[in-house]
Amino acid sequence: MIYELRVYKCVPGRLPALLNRFANTTLKIWEKHGIKQAGFWTTVVGESSQERYYLLAWESLADREKKWNAFVVDPEWLAKRAETEKDGAIVANVSNQLLAPTAFSSVK
Repeated sequence: MIYELRVYKCVPGRLPALLNRFANTTLKIWEKHGIKQAGFWTTVVGESSQERYYLLAWESLADREKKWNAFVVDPEWLAKRAETEKDGAIVANVSNQLLAPTAFSSVK
């Protein structure tokens, strides 16, 4: 199992729109593609309150490539994304890292 840490830095004031899009749209489309989330977080204390962090769980790099590539071209996703950004961009920057658990990690 590998995990993907994704960090979304929102356009100022647009974090609620991003959270709404995930809660009401993105997760349903991920389910269709078999994408498994391992948790979502926002910053309580830290550098920025306009960031959202989440982890995805993948069986392998090949699993990630197949499912993520299908998701990003899904017509429903593209339409919903455009609809949620009609008032302007939500996300200013996205970064991601692929992580492997250590032998002593509580998750495998």
